Amino acid sequence: MAWWIWLIIAIVLVIVQIVTLDLVLLMLAGGALAAGIAAALGVESILSQVLIWAVVSILLLVFVRKWALEKLRFWQSGSETNAASYVGQSGIAVTHVDGVSGRVKFNGEVWTARSLSGAPIVEGANVVVVQIDGATAVVDPAPGV
Repeated sequence: MAWWIWLIIAIVLVIVQIVTLDLVLLMLAGGALAAGIAAALGVESILSQVLIWAVVSILLLVFVRKWALEKLRFWQSGSETNAASYVGQSGIAVTHVDGVSGRVKFNGEVWTARSLSGAPIVEGANVVVVQIDGATAVVDPAPGV
């Protein structure tokens, strides 16, 4: 088989991999790329090329896929999104904040807020977001205040 056929197979597998996100097809594409390189270097036997594809694909599936999935999961779990990403951010009390109501500004936005402990927080005090409860930021006074 010509090297360019293996290259086409690898490209198609990568394109389909984008849709599936399980990394199996990416490993098969790596095997196809290895077979294409072998064909370009002069391996003319189709059986040899298929054997190279199979061996490299299996090696990638066994050794690389697990590592790549762990890295992918780590990157995904390490990045909070939406309201969860606000927890731990510093802000300032725009109005008096108590256990029932108040307003704070953080991340460039003004939020409805309440104090976690119920203790009053004076206007202008530095606060830390402890959690987001619906559309309300639950805050505590910033450490050192």
